Amino acid sequence: MAKIDIVSNEWSDIVFADRNQAYGAYQLRQGTSKRNVISIISVLVIAILVYVGTLAKTAIDQAIANRLSSTAVTEISQIEEPKKEAEVKQEIKIEEPEQVVEKVKSSIKFDVPEIKEDDQVKEDEQLKTQDELMNTNTAIGAFDVEGNDEENGEVLKATETIAQPEPPKEDVQKVFDVVEEMPSFTGGNGALMQWLNENVKYPVVAQENGVSGRVIVSFVVERDGSITDVQVVRSVDPALDKEAARAVKSMPKWIPGKQNGQAVRVKYNVPVLFRLQ
Repeated sequence: MAKIDIVSNEWSDIVFADRNQAYGAYQLRQGTSKRNVISIISVLVIAILVYVGTLAKTAIDQAIANRLSSTAVTEISQIEEPKKEAEVKQEIKIEEPEQVVEKVKSSIKFDVPEIKEDDQVKEDEQLKTQDELMNTNTAIGAFDVEGNDEENGEVLKATETIAQPEPPKEDVQKVFDVVEEMPSFTGGNGALMQWLNENVKYPVVAQENGVSGRVIVSFVVERDGSITDVQVVRSVDPALDKEAARAVKSMPKWIPGKQNGQAVRVKYNVPVLFRLQ
């Protein structure tokens, strides 16, 4: 395949060798080489301009970043720390009221005479004689008091605190059988029976075998009204017992029972009736 020169017009002369060259197409083909050269030069110029513009933009951005960095460093270095003003602390003296010391007469505890062996009697437990009591300023009282009345002989003034017994602690885990306010289902017994009728499902096996009866279920109503410790106390059939226990466990919270105004744990029994239609 021969090489085609896009600059030369020889290919146009070859195409229109035996044709009418006065036709406009020949004149148009004659200007193709010039247009090709102009296009190539234009593309090269645009590419050069784009390249130069990219380099210039990169240089400008770098110069701006360097200038901002140097400016920030300068501004930070020029920031002066605020001068701390001298604080003047003023001490305020609170005058406490003068405490008056009450004068209390010394006393010794009076002990009931008790017969002991001589070697078992301590020196501080020996009974004072009448003469010793008359010659001392110490009084006899219900307990020992170290007084400060040696000079003026003030009257005995002392108090003794009697420890009060702690109130008995209520056993929160105790389960009552009967209390002042028995627990109840929200809405009363009628609402309880309606809830059981709507939520107890008759086991298919029991229906097929014709088993029916009343299952008694025992449970504990906790202090928050929740149901725990569910047990079948009167059984009819394993299938009926299981369904009755399941229904009772799924009951919503009750209103808890109360004793002395406090919520307590109470044991409660509920009958669950299974009747064939």
